[in-house]
Amino acid sequence: MQLDLDIRATLRSGKRRFDLQVQCTSGSERIALYGPSGAGKSMTLKAIAGLLTPDAGHIRINGRTLFDAAAGINLAPQQRNVAYLFQDYALFPHLTVRQNVGFGLARGWFNPRAREKLAKVEHWLDAFGLQELAHQYPDQLSGGQRQRVALARALVAEPSALLLDEPFAALDPALRVTMREELRQWQERLGVPMILITHDPEDARILGDHVLTLRDGRIDARQSTLREVNIG
Repeated sequence: MQLDLDIRATLRSGKRRFDLQVQCTSGSERIALYGPSGAGKSMTLKAIAGLLTPDAGHIRINGRTLFDAAAGINLAPQQRNVAYLFQDYALFPHLTVRQNVGFGLARGWFNPRAREKLAKVEHWLDAFGLQELAHQYPDQLSGGQRQRVALARALVAEPSALLLDEPFAALDPALRVTMREELRQWQERLGVPMILITHDPEDARILGDHVLTLRDGRIDARQSTLREVNIG
C-alpha cells in the first residue's frame, strides 16, 4: 500500500484548541499510528475514512486522491473504498451474524434478508469460522466472535485498506493477546493492507511494520520506526 498523508486540521472547543499536522508517506502493508490518548490518532484515521474533513492538505492511497484541499477533491466515505472498523465494532443488534456481514454489501437502507445467502458473504463467514454462528445475534457472541463478525463485514466489500480504531480496547487482556495474533495472521493470509491506531506498545510492535508515533498532533520522527520495530 502506498500511503501519502498531509493532514492539517484545527479543532476548537470553548477556549481549547488542538492542531493536527500529520505529514508522512509509507509503502508498508501494516501501519500503526501509536501514541497516548489525545495525540490525534483518531482524528487522523477519521480523516482518511472521510469522517472528518481537514482544513488543508491531501490524502492519497495507492496513487488515488481521496482528499485534496487545493484541488477541491473530497470523496464521500462510501466512495473511498476503505473499511473503517469502529472500536465497539458497531454491529447491528437486530441483525444476525449473516445479515451483519451482508450489510457490508447492502446499498441503501434495506437490511439483508435473514435467509439470503450470498457467495461473498458465505466466503467471509467461512474465512473467519463463523458459519456455525451465522444465525445468532451480536448479544449472543463473545468479544472475539464480535470482532470477527466486524472484520468479515468490513472485508466483504473488498476495500483497498482496512482502518482499525483501537481494535482490542474492548477485550480482556488474555483475549487481547489471542486476537492480536489472529489479526496478524489474517492480515498476512488475506493480504489486505491495514492502518490501525493504538496506545498499546504491544499492538504496535506486533502489528506495525511501520509505526508512526503521534504526540500532540504531530508525528515524532525520533520515535517512529520502519520494519525494525522497537518501542520502549
